[in-house]
Amino acid sequence: MTQRLWTARVLTLFPEMFPGPLQFSLAGRALAAGIWGLETTNIRDFARDRHGSVDDTPFGGGAGQVMRADVLAAAIDAVRAQAAAEPVARPQPLVSFSPRGRRLDQALVGDIAAAGGAILLCGRYEGVDQRLIEARGAMEVSLGDMVLSGGEIAALALIDATVRLLPGVVGEARSLEEESFAAGLLEYPHYTRPQVWEGRAVPDVLLSGHHQRIRSWRQERSVELTQALRPDLWARYVAAAGKEKVKS
Repeated sequence: MTQRLWTARVLTLFPEMFPGPLQFSLAGRALAAGIWGLETTNIRDFARDRHGSVDDTPFGGGAGQVMRADVLAAAIDAVRAQAAAEPVARPQPLVSFSPRGRRLDQALVGDIAAAGGAILLCGRYEGVDQRLIEARGAMEVSLGDMVLSGGEIAALALIDATVRLLPGVVGEARSLEEESFAAGLLEYPHYTRPQVWEGRAVPDVLLSGHHQRIRSWRQERSVELTQALRPDLWARYVAAAGKEKVKS
């Protein structure tokens, strides 16, 4: 039986936004090579009136419009049925992008990469009817503490980060292991030619050819940067290291 590709299934009012900037990146080359798949579904195709309405005024009053549960449910159910019919199908996470959701991080990206695909719901207006989130078991995910016009930009970011983890996308798999967040720390600084630029020289240790010293220096810089720039990340790193010591 043929193993199906990791596929991003995007539900959006603006399918023309995909693949968008992804086509100019590693993800775009991998898409052209058939390493992963991208499908878009226009939510408006599931509207229930001749006007193509997908939203309505919020109960209780307030500004803006809310995307309707019945329209979104019809779109999600159709996409899920299609995904389930494919070879070696397994349930895929349904992601709804929202400022109140779990922060998108490398751990979540790894989980989604391992899931075989994802259904990405790109909300608009004031958001999505809460009943849809609960009834269809959507996982709310946030790109950061900000408000965007819609979920499409967040979906593009999630796809790009996830596709990079798929086999065959990044040329040297080892580079993934050294990137920021891969080991719980920020990545060390990088340098290249010229050796001296505007009076600033490359650290001598990187020119030494001593691989162990270079690894130690990079580890030290990663620790320093994480402590200085992301104390929240450093606290999690220390806590995780403590748990590992307890287990051992």
